[in-house]
Amino acid sequence: MPLMRVEPGMVATIVTHMEMRARPRPAPIPPAPLRLVRWKTPDAQAYRTLFRRVGAPWLWFSRLVMADAQLLAILHDPAVEIYAVTDPLGTEIGLLELDFRSMPDCELSFLGLVPERTGKGLGRWLIAHATSLAWRKGVERFWVHSCTLDSPGALGFYMRSGFTPFAREIETFADPRLAGILPRDAAPH
Repeated sequence: MPLMRVEPGMVATIVTHMEMRARPRPAPIPPAPLRLVRWKTPDAQAYRTLFRRVGAPWLWFSRLVMADAQLLAILHDPAVEIYAVTDPLGTEIGLLELDFRSMPDCELSFLGLVPERTGKGLGRWLIAHATSLAWRKGVERFWVHSCTLDSPGALGFYMRSGFTPFAREIETFADPRLAGILPRDAAPH
């Protein structure tokens, strides 16, 4: 078996692309003491703050390095929907982003909770909302990608939620911790 060299300062991950090709049968959304709050035109700084809180453990950095104009062009596009997940006190503890710019596809761009809220079953509530919001008139495919830097349970979670893997790729990128984009202790795994 050949091995692929990863240069110093780089990170490698296996990306799995998954999709739903048909709207799932209606099912009740699991109960949770949370709310989804639509951000119609989020401020770049507020978005990046929540993005960092949710994604730093998994090396999410793509939106942190974008120029404000590029980021806001995505966030303010009417075909992109951003939701903050809030707890009963109104504290933002999660992020959901749906991208309808390539209809008839809807991409689940980002979905996650802050680390202290993971592993408590709240992800089932969030993915149920994401699925309900994604499947609307004209959508023929709901898709997402996950990688080996995500939570070890992410791939199984998405498959149990109705997604089917259809492709895998290896991605390499400069380690955002070395550039100071994320803290050095982010993603210790």
